[in-house]
Amino acid sequence: MIKIKAIFLDRDGVINDNKKHVNKPEDLIIYEVAKKGIELLYNAGYKLFVVTNQGGIERGHLTHERLDKIHERMFIELKPFCRITEILYCPDFKKESDCRKPKPGMILELAEKYDIDLSNSWMIGDMETDVEAGKSAGCKTAKIGERSANADINGKDLEEVAYKIANFDTNIPYNE
Repeated sequence: MIKIKAIFLDRDGVINDNKKHVNKPEDLIIYEVAKKGIELLYNAGYKLFVVTNQGGIERGHLTHERLDKIHERMFIELKPFCRITEILYCPDFKKESDCRKPKPGMILELAEKYDIDLSNSWMIGDMETDVEAGKSAGCKTAKIGERSANADINGKDLEEVAYKIANFDTNIPYNE
């Protein structure tokens, strides 16, 4: 059986605006460039997953049920562009946790469940903790926003990063 290649996406700041915390479905504002980037990655043959720290649950700002409704809205809004296979979230904030990024727990759990080839997969995030989680799991990494020397590629938004990932095996320079 051939292992699949996957994209692991952070949510806040990558897929959706994070200027204010997303604590109810109405707060979810998906970037237009994220829709284009996700569609490009999906059409390039990657299975898509979202792995997101949601410490607001432990802190009492958000419930599991409300987060499920936020994610339902995200699925609906992204449906014309892609199919997200699964979303995992870590509800922990201060307590010791194997799922909270920068630990790779969520990525490793999905890799085992879906038989994912981590060496041909990518973790995309906007924080250094996303890059650390991806590296620890054995993925290539992409950083959105402020440049990271630790990431394999950097870009201003998900559309730019997706284009670079889709063309990663060409001679285009990436970490300029």
